[in-house]
Amino acid sequence: MSKRVYIGMSADLIHPGHLNIINEGAKLGEVTVGVLTDEAIASYKRLPFLSFKQRKLIVENLKGVKKVIPQNTLDYVPNLLAEKPDFVVHGDDWKEGIQKKTRQAVIDTISAWGGKVIDIPYTKGISSTQLNENLKSIGTTPEIRMKRLRRLIQAKPIVRILESHSGLTGLIAENIKVEINGVTQEFDGMWSSSLTDSTSKGKPDIEAVDITTRMHGLNDTLECTTKPIIYDGDTGGKVEHFVFTVRTLERHGISAVIIEDKTGLKKNSLFGTAVPQTQDTIDDFCSKIQAGKNAQVTDDFMVIARVESLILGKSVEDALERAFAYVEAGADGIMIHSKEKTGFDIKEFCEKFRQNNSSTPIIVVPSTFNHITEVEFSNWGVNVVIYANHMLRASYPAMVDVAKSILSNGRSFDANDKCLSIKEILELIPGTK
Repeated sequence: MSKRVYIGMSADLIHPGHLNIINEGAKLGEVTVGVLTDEAIASYKRLPFLSFKQRKLIVENLKGVKKVIPQNTLDYVPNLLAEKPDFVVHGDDWKEGIQKKTRQAVIDTISAWGGKVIDIPYTKGISSTQLNENLKSIGTTPEIRMKRLRRLIQAKPIVRILESHSGLTGLIAENIKVEINGVTQEFDGMWSSSLTDSTSKGKPDIEAVDITTRMHGLNDTLECTTKPIIYDGDTGGKVEHFVFTVRTLERHGISAVIIEDKTGLKKNSLFGTAVPQTQDTIDDFCSKIQAGKNAQVTDDFMVIARVESLILGKSVEDALERAFAYVEAGADGIMIHSKEKTGFDIKEFCEKFRQNNSSTPIIVVPSTFNHITEVEFSNWGVNVVIYANHMLRASYPAMVDVAKSILSNGRSFDANDKCLSIKEILELIPGTK
C-alpha cells in the first residue's frame, strides 16, 4: 500500500519552490494537498489574490498531486487527524517565526501513528514576499478590486477600513502594516467619506460636492492602490439619481455604497437632534435600495443601508424594524450609527439583529464610541469597522502646527522635526526616482 503524504499550502502564487515540495512529496507516496482557505490565510496575513476555488483548481492540475482538500485553519491538526498521513512535507522556513508552533503541533500529532515531518530546504532565488510585492506593484482591475470586499467579509472576523481623501492617504491605507505577536495587521480597504472629501475641498458637508467631482478625486486613489473602497453616498439623493451613482461606482470598481435613510439637505449625523434632520419612510427608502440593486450589473457590488434611528433619538426597536425591512428590500449590509459615547445602544442593536439574522454584514463607524475594540465589535456580530475621518483629522492639526511654527520663528528650520525630509518625500511615491 502506498504511503500517504500531506502538504499544506496557500498556493496563491505557485513558484518552483512549491513544485519542488510537491515533487519531493510524490517520491514518498500519494500526495494530498490541503489548500488553505481564505479564512485560514487571512488569520495571519493579507487576503490572497486568488480565491480558494481558483487556487484549488490550480493545485488539482499540478503533476504529482493525488487529492486536494480545504485546510480551514492555519492549524494542520484537524486535517491530519482525518487523513492520518505517513509524512507531512513542508519547506524548512516553518522552523522559525509564526509557523514554528504549527510545525511542533504537526510533529506531536502525527507521531501518534508513527508519522514523520519532512523539511524541504528553501529554494534559493525565490521569494514569495517579493513576488507578492511585484504583483501588487502591477495594480489591479476594477473587477478584482470590487470582489475583494465580499471575500474579506467572508474570510475575516473584522474587516478594518480607513478613511482616505487623496492618493497620499490611499497609499497609507494600502501600505501601513504593524506586526503583533508575529501576525501582520493592516487595513483591508478604504472609506471615501463625503465629510472629508468636502472638507479637503473647503466645502461644507451638505452634498455640495457632486459625484462627478468626487470621482475625479477618488481616481487618484484608484490609480495608486489595490484595496477595496466603500463609498459614502450620503442619502443617495433622488431615486433616479441613485441609479446612476450605482452604475458609476460599479464601473470604477468601487466595492460598495452606503446610503442613509434621511431626506432633505444633508446634515452630518453627529449633530443628532441639534439640527433639523428628517428620516425617510421605510417604504420610500426600500424603493431606493431596490432601484440601486436593480441598476447594478454584477453580483459583487454592495448597496449598504445606513440606519439613522439611534442618531435621531429613536429606539433600538425602530432601528431593528428598519434594518430588517431594508434587508428584505435587498440591502447587502446594515450600517448602524449612533452619537452616544457608551456604545450600549449599538451593542443592543447588533445582538438583537443577530438573533434573527446571522449572515447580513453589520457595519459600524465608531467615531464617538471609539473606546470599543475590534474584538468586542466582532463578539457583538459586527463585520466591518470604518475609521471614517481620522486621516483628515490627523493632518489638519499637524499642518496648523507647522504653519504657526514658521510664523512664530520667521523660518522653517524649527519645524524640521515635524516634517518628512525632502529625501523621504521623493522616496515615498513609487516611480519618483
